[in-house]
Amino acid sequence: MRLPINGWTQRYVQTGCGGLCGSANINYGQASTCPVVQDGTVASATTDMGHQGQNDGSWALNNPQAQIDFAYRGVHVTSQVAKAVITKFYGRRPAYSYFTGCSDGGREALMEAQRYPDDFDGIAAGAPANNMVVQNTVHHAWNVLTNKDKDSSYILLADKLPLIHQAVLDKCDALDGVTDGILDDPRNCDFDPKTLVCTTGQDASTCLTTAQAAVVQRLHDGATDAKGRKLELAISHEWGSELEWTLFVPTAQGQTVASENFVTSFTRYLAYTNAANPGFQLSDLDFTVESFWKTVQSSSYLAAMDPDLGAYAKSGGKLLLWHGWNDQHISPQGTLAYYDALRKTMGTKTADRFAKLYMFPGVAHCGGGNGPNAFDVLTPVMAWAETATKPGKIVASNITNGTVTRTRPVYPYPKVARYDGTGSVDDAANFEPYTPSTRPGADAYNWLGKRLYSHGYQTWCKVVNGKLVCRPTRTWLTERDGTA
Repeated sequence: MRLPINGWTQRYVQTGCGGLCGSANINYGQASTCPVVQDGTVASATTDMGHQGQNDGSWALNNPQAQIDFAYRGVHVTSQVAKAVITKFYGRRPAYSYFTGCSDGGREALMEAQRYPDDFDGIAAGAPANNMVVQNTVHHAWNVLTNKDKDSSYILLADKLPLIHQAVLDKCDALDGVTDGILDDPRNCDFDPKTLVCTTGQDASTCLTTAQAAVVQRLHDGATDAKGRKLELAISHEWGSELEWTLFVPTAQGQTVASENFVTSFTRYLAYTNAANPGFQLSDLDFTVESFWKTVQSSSYLAAMDPDLGAYAKSGGKLLLWHGWNDQHISPQGTLAYYDALRKTMGTKTADRFAKLYMFPGVAHCGGGNGPNAFDVLTPVMAWAETATKPGKIVASNITNGTVTRTRPVYPYPKVARYDGTGSVDDAANFEPYTPSTRPGADAYNWLGKRLYSHGYQTWCKVVNGKLVCRPTRTWLTERDGTA
């Protein structure tokens, strides 16, 4: 916890953690430039989510209570204790309480809105890992295995990524009216990797083999079973994000990429409730419908997919969702699908009263990337909760050696920023909001796990005789042919 001695503004800000957590370091992330955070007038706290040890899931072995704490309880009880300490320390409770987090912190944020609607007045949920089970099994396993040949050698190496990225920009950069190295909505890009396949006599450093081009397409499209059924949301990796693919595309043969570590650490200890498998290897994962449903129903208590935020809206809570289009770790499509499900479940008008989504062009996982990647997501949430000022544009910046080199406005989705034709394209003042007449990629939401974005998917667990017992129980796999 951090408790300012002087000047406390009666605000409490709780921050989330990333990966599989396991450490407690207050990290404001994309809220760090919020003025009341910078001047130290907010009380703050965070949690390690009930265990030590970050991305090695072995902490979960024979520790079911730690699994519940990590899933959803840790953030909740931290807010309870922190508010009690604050009340004791200052002699009064916080007037406003906020949560901000990205990646797993974004999942934690949505868990709070879904399960504990009275904990926070405002929530900023960035790049949420709310579909954690699919993400840390099918998604990241596909990143690795679809890039292996029959001899288990990598087909595509990272030296080809700049070539692919430049070809994408050549094809699609100007579609948004500005040639600036950023795609304002990558779904508009109709890039075909086969255009990079080598012709006879071409220098191999300037082109791709047929097999490499096929890998690029499969990495973009996402995991499927042998019949082509989508085991994750399409699109898995957006066009324009290729320079970030080093998360799963190695620089040399024999390397173990981060995506593989994500899968093994999660699947060995968390994916299958009460059935740890420390010997699991990536090659053991089956891309089948049966395997998909077995996994997601086993560990559904870890996912934050429920789009019914009626209780949170009733409490007066405000939710700001955000995601970078170049995210190499968690597909932006997951956040888009959740927002779409939220609006369908709550009704568009109701949802608009308490929830907004921002998509940041060129921004990688929780920050970085070649787009304007420094911005403040907490100030607009505070203004919304405290003065009913609805969020408008958020100005994002590129900062190099302490100097702002580019600014760009980002508007609530589905609006995008359009250059007005005057002045520098690196100045946010020269852009205005534009609402596209159509939204590309709607069919991406039609995948095997579409029904997971539904009220009632989440489960609650308790420890009984050293095992996790979760309710309600259900069987999602219902038909012999593997559909659900």
